Amino acid sequence: MLKITPFLWFDTEAEEAARFYCSIFPNSKIGQVSRYGPGAPGPEGSVMTVSFELDGLPVTALNGGPAFQFSEAVSFSISCDGQAEVDRYWAALTDGGEEGPCAWCKDRFGFSWQVVPKALPELLSQPDRAKAARVMQAMMGMKKIDIAVLRAASTAA
Repeated sequence: MLKITPFLWFDTEAEEAARFYCSIFPNSKIGQVSRYGPGAPGPEGSVMTVSFELDGLPVTALNGGPAFQFSEAVSFSISCDGQAEVDRYWAALTDGGEEGPCAWCKDRFGFSWQVVPKALPELLSQPDRAKAARVMQAMMGMKKIDIAVLRAASTAA
């Protein structure tokens, strides 16, 4: 069991978000749902927290009200095996959300994700620094990462 669990603060959408995330990632499931009781800061009987797993990662979502909003200062990064996986996660997460630069996007709840193919860090860390610089330049012009374009940038003269 991990000792550290990401804890996400939502206004009122914790359960909806947890179900959405679990529908996207394999090996994911909803765990315990707790509800506000009498005299609590939320409406009695409404969802307070939802524990869930995203591909084995434990996460807790809280309906804490509108006091705090998500920012790009915290995000989840998805390591993708290939372009098909990048495309699938990107489409699911940006549906109702928004695309950002360089593999970043926000889902419909405003939470930030990085959809990163495993090829990207490999191409950026290659010993030939000129090739790595061309990959970086290509990536800087992208929203969703296109692995073929990055590989072409790496082999260009």
